[in-house]
Amino acid sequence: MEVVNRYVATRHHVEGAPTEADFEVREETLRWAPDSGEVLVRNLYVSIDPYQLNRMKRSSASHLAVDGVLPGQRITSYAAGEVVASACAEYAAGDVVAGVLGWEEYTLFKPSPGVLMSKVDAGGGFPLSHHMSVLGTSGMTAYAGLFEVCKPVKKGEKVFVSAASGSVGNLVGQFAKLAGCYVVGCAGTTAKVDLLTDKLGFDAAFNYKEEPDLKSALARHFPDGIDICFENVGGEMLEAALANMSVHGRVALSGAIAEYTGEGRRAVPDLLEMIYKRITVRGFFAWDFLPRFAEFGVVVGGWVRDGKVKVVEDVSHGLDSVPAAFAALFRGQNVGKKLVKLA
Repeated sequence: MEVVNRYVATRHHVEGAPTEADFEVREETLRWAPDSGEVLVRNLYVSIDPYQLNRMKRSSASHLAVDGVLPGQRITSYAAGEVVASACAEYAAGDVVAGVLGWEEYTLFKPSPGVLMSKVDAGGGFPLSHHMSVLGTSGMTAYAGLFEVCKPVKKGEKVFVSAASGSVGNLVGQFAKLAGCYVVGCAGTTAKVDLLTDKLGFDAAFNYKEEPDLKSALARHFPDGIDICFENVGGEMLEAALANMSVHGRVALSGAIAEYTGEGRRAVPDLLEMIYKRITVRGFFAWDFLPRFAEFGVVVGGWVRDGKVKVVEDVSHGLDSVPAAFAALFRGQNVGKKLVKLA
């Protein structure tokens, strides 16, 4: 079987803020054979995530953990699709799967323990897009970062979430509220701030663009200090959060989008604050907690089903919209989980 596959590639290494001009759509022919051991998937949704920018750079610390992307190459990403043909017993035509596929219309993969892929229960009562957002890697990042990295131990603990209207941040805040925490988030527009407090249940939120001094803003919202910081921004935001941490505060470093493009300065934390307040700072990936994925799906799926967690998704349509959707992340134009629906 042969299919014409259209895929998104970079034209060159991307070192600054991405634009649509950094990308192109290419074509190739994919060939599947009954004796290949491979599975051919028609992709239905692809995930659009900021960390991909680091893969596109010529050199990045991210390449220690995630393969870099060379110009002209297909770009792997978390995605969901339908099996078109299978040469292994584990998958059959018609199965819906989610895992590492790509910014492309079709993906060929060979099942192995090192390939992240799972079947999706199409009759489980959730839209397929939810398996890309709240029940996918964004949800797992929020769940693991809060409950495994930061570990709220008592009700009333004070939680700060940066980039709180994004794919991960909006879920962290909701999960923290379910754990009985006091939650404050920041975002970049009045509409996003209103979303956090009016729809998602945050106790308070502020527009960081309207604050001349981030340290003072956080001190105003946390006069007794921050117990848990879920950090998605880095730079000055992280510095301000660390300056306002309480003794034995915990920081989950999920992302640092302000530092990805090289346009803002990198965070320079006050090490004495960290030492004498005994602050714990930990970077992590959702993949670090894959053994908990089944548990996460049951717990969070139950919360969504019961209406305790609201799902916020921002969906574009068609493969050709992927470059614009990706560039929009770095202009703060997405709300919730950014996805592109291919079919």
